[in-house]
Amino acid sequence: MEEIDTAVIGAGVVGLAVARALALDGREVVVLEAESAIGTATSSRNSEVIHAGIYYAPGSLKARLCVRGKELLYAYCDAHGVPYRRCGKLIVATSNEQLGEMQAIREKAAANGVHDLRVLSRGEALGREPALDCVAALESPSTGVIDSHALMLSLQGDAEAHGAMLALRSPVTGGRIAGDGIELDVAGDEPMRLKARRVVNSAGLHAQALARALQGFPPGQVPPAHYAKGNYYALAGRSPFSRLIYPIPEAHGLGVHLTLDLGGQARFGPDVEWVERLDYGVDPRRAECFYGAIRAYWPALPDGALSPAYAGIRPKLHGSGEAARDFLIQGPAEHGVAGLVNLFGIESPGLTASLAIGEWVAGLLSAAKP
Repeated sequence: MEEIDTAVIGAGVVGLAVARALALDGREVVVLEAESAIGTATSSRNSEVIHAGIYYAPGSLKARLCVRGKELLYAYCDAHGVPYRRCGKLIVATSNEQLGEMQAIREKAAANGVHDLRVLSRGEALGREPALDCVAALESPSTGVIDSHALMLSLQGDAEAHGAMLALRSPVTGGRIAGDGIELDVAGDEPMRLKARRVVNSAGLHAQALARALQGFPPGQVPPAHYAKGNYYALAGRSPFSRLIYPIPEAHGLGVHLTLDLGGQARFGPDVEWVERLDYGVDPRRAECFYGAIRAYWPALPDGALSPAYAGIRPKLHGSGEAARDFLIQGPAEHGVAGLVNLFGIESPGLTASLAIGEWVAGLLSAAKP
């Protein structure tokens, strides 16, 4: 049985950011990824937005790691040539009844350390985006969009430059807690058993199943897993908007918003569809309920302008009708297993927060560093 210092399970954007942080910290790191490429699940099936840190409960991990992660991410992109655009975002109130909610969003953002939001009148908002219809808006100048795949390739390269190794087609099927480390059963082309002194479970949608598969891990420490599918639809033709457009948030999501890729192509989504299994198919018929939501802020949306683009699935710790839950970054102090960190419920703003999560996990494990 081969022995290593640290195993990171999962090569999504968060797993790669964690691996990079640990490699920079001087650790021997092996990243174990079940698929044949990096970032094939949640990391590549999202809005690719660099979030400002506006919506999350003050003091929560989502709020703290988003704000910190945004700063780290823009600096990283500048230093490593990762494509991004700080295009800004408008959060729009489409009725006077939403103005109170808009003010509450601004106050929550300020409590999170986001102080650059500006209230725009209807005239100011339409001056920036003439196709828009709203009674007022919040402008977030520090929101942006990023090439998520380029970011992951860069993180992989930086981690490997500092000694980390990536093993693709290497699914971890189980393991056991040993007295001097954690044994991992790795399947794939060359099945093996590894013993790692430290393990970071960054398996995303499969993080709970992986934790339950580790013999000796207390099952009561594994939270329930819920899957929220988000469908995206592409806009035919040129976008009339140069910024992201978000409605006032709804339950379990930020509403059907307009995002832009780096080429300026617009897409709408995600919606919230609670599912029991991983299915990335996009039903063209679901687009029908998008039109009404979009026309609340863009009345000129033409009939038939939306076509299925892609879907992503968010690993949530709460189900339909339940209160939203924070990230759960669970270290030895919480579960009692030396050297193990579980990352549960890393949904949005996980992409924005990825470098800050890597920093956080490295800090959790630094006390155990020999």
